[in-house]
Amino acid sequence: MVPAESNVVFTVGFAVFIVAFVVLAVLAVRFTLQRQAAARQAWLAEREDLDAAEEELPPRPRTALVLSGGGTRGAAQVGMLQVLVEGGFLPDCVYGSSVGALNGAAFAGDPTVEGMERLTRVWRGIKGDDIYPQRLGHGPWRFFQQRESIHPNSGLRRIVEEGISFDRLEDAAIPFEVVATSIVDGRERWFTSGPAVDAVLASAAIPAIFPPVEIDGDRLIDGGVVDNVPIGRAIESGATRIVVLLCGPPAYSPMTTKRPVEAMLNSLFISIHARFSRELSRLPEGVEVIVCSGGTTSSRDYTDFSDTEALMAAGRAEAVDVLSRHGVIEVPRASSAVDDHPDDHPDEPTDPDGPSTVTGGVPIG
Repeated sequence: MVPAESNVVFTVGFAVFIVAFVVLAVLAVRFTLQRQAAARQAWLAEREDLDAAEEELPPRPRTALVLSGGGTRGAAQVGMLQVLVEGGFLPDCVYGSSVGALNGAAFAGDPTVEGMERLTRVWRGIKGDDIYPQRLGHGPWRFFQQRESIHPNSGLRRIVEEGISFDRLEDAAIPFEVVATSIVDGRERWFTSGPAVDAVLASAAIPAIFPPVEIDGDRLIDGGVVDNVPIGRAIESGATRIVVLLCGPPAYSPMTTKRPVEAMLNSLFISIHARFSRELSRLPEGVEVIVCSGGTTSSRDYTDFSDTEALMAAGRAEAVDVLSRHGVIEVPRASSAVDDHPDDHPDEPTDPDGPSTVTGGVPIG
C-alpha cells in the first residue's frame, strides 16, 4: 500500500506543478503583451507629438548653387567656393554654365576643402597657350578664316579632365546640371547624366573660339548663349534659396563701340545679360537669391590668365562678406588654398555693399 499511495501523491503533486507552471506562463505572457502594448501606445503618442511639432516648423528650404559663365574671370568663383566649403555649405543641387560648369562640376564632385584645393591648383597652373593653342598664321585675320573655330578644344579638354573627379554627371556627390546651346535648333540643352567631360566641354565651347561639341547627334556650344546665369532652372526644381556666383559685376554697362564687330559683340552681351536681369525682377514669392558678383571688370585679352591670383583673392573676400552676412555660412577660418601664395596677389577692393539681390549680368564664357 505504501508504494501505491506514494505514486498517487507524486501524480497529484506533479499535476499541481504543471497547472501552476501553465498559469504562471500565461500570466507572464499576458504581462509581457500588456507591457508591449503600453510601450507601443507611448511610442505612437510620442511620434504624433513629433509629427505635430514638425508640421508647425517651416519646411527646410531647398538650396541651389548657380555658377555663371565669365571666361578667365572664373578664377573669382574658385575663391568663393573655397569660402563655401570652409563654411560647411552643401546645397541640394548645383547648376553651371560655361566656365561655371567647370567650377561647378569640381565642387559637385568633391565639395570639400581638399576638393577646392585641387581646383585651385588647376587654375594656378593654367596658361593662355594651354587652353588657346596658337595655330600657324595666328593673328587678327584668324577671325576671318574659313574654319569652324579659332582654337581646337584639346587644351580645354585636358583642363576639364584634370578638374573633374567623376566620369558621369550622375556620379557627382551633389546633383549637378549643366547647360549648353544647340546650334541645330537653337534651344537650351540641360544635361543631368552622361559623360561629364563632354557636357562641360560643350557648355564652355565659346562661339567661334572653340568648335561645337557633338552629344547624341546634337551640336552644342557655350551654355551662356541661352542661359548664362541659370537661376530659372534652379527655381523650376523647387529651390527657394539660391546662391549665385558670378564672374563680374552684376550690372552690365555696354561699351562705346568704334568698329562694327564691337557693336555686334556689344549687342550679343546685352542679349545674354538680359535674361538674368529679367529673371531677378520676376522672382516668385518666397525665393531668395544671394549674389556674389566677382569684383570688377577686366579688359584683358580672353587668353590672359595673369589675374588669376587677384581674382581668387577678390572672390574670396567678397564671399566671406556676403555669405556670412546673409547667414549662408559662418565666418570661415583665415587660412585657405589661396593663402599658400600670399605675395602673389595684391589686395583687390570689392563692392562694400556686397550685392545680395541685384539686376544685371556678366560676360559670356
